[in-house]
Amino acid sequence: MKNDGLTANQLKEYNEKGYLAPIDILSSEEVKKIRVEIESIEKKWPDQINGLNRNNIHYYSPIFDQIVHNSKIVDVVENFIGHNILSARTVLFLKEPENKGFISWHQDGIYQGWKPYNSITAWLAITDVNEENGCMKMWPGSHKDNFKKHKDTFDEDNLLTRGQTIENVPAKDIIPIILKPGQLSIHHPMTVHGSGPNLSKSRRIGFAIQSYIGTNVEQILGKTYVQQVRGKDDFKYHEHTP
Repeated sequence: MKNDGLTANQLKEYNEKGYLAPIDILSSEEVKKIRVEIESIEKKWPDQINGLNRNNIHYYSPIFDQIVHNSKIVDVVENFIGHNILSARTVLFLKEPENKGFISWHQDGIYQGWKPYNSITAWLAITDVNEENGCMKMWPGSHKDNFKKHKDTFDEDNLLTRGQTIENVPAKDIIPIILKPGQLSIHHPMTVHGSGPNLSKSRRIGFAIQSYIGTNVEQILGKTYVQQVRGKDDFKYHEHTP
């Protein structure tokens, strides 16, 4: 069990709350390179990272591929899911200024189709992320209470595919995840979370690895393409991609 970059208190906090943030990962110069990469892709291929195309940008962008394999991030993840680590899909979250788009309360693990739930979502801030521009919000400790009922709403402003929503989430218990560019948050697949609209006049950008999974995690529903990030895969449950 590693503890690279994390204190005993941070390990305890993740286990108790189901998430951990902020964690310093990238320098301001590294973040600038990412912003340039996004602008370059948008200029060359205007429709490349719109809608569904924001999924799996790491397959065609070397810079985002480097983030997925960043040793600082993987060291953090190893603390919780072990040394043999695969990466699954990624999503580039672009919340445009003064936009109504939001993400309702949900748990990642309920629709990822994996068992056991030995996985972690890592979310890297590329811009400042705060309550005004639609930061993630977490329900601490909600990962200890198994999965909750999700209702499909198909709300047109909801950025989730079916607008799946957990009702009656206690507002008084919710914690906003405030991040600076280059900082990371991680959360458990059962942690209830969501995010509001971007009410600011600036773009809010985040990059999510959804998720890092242990090689012992089997696909029960659907299909996942993976990359080997660390260790080895003795189970071979998933199809590997270069």
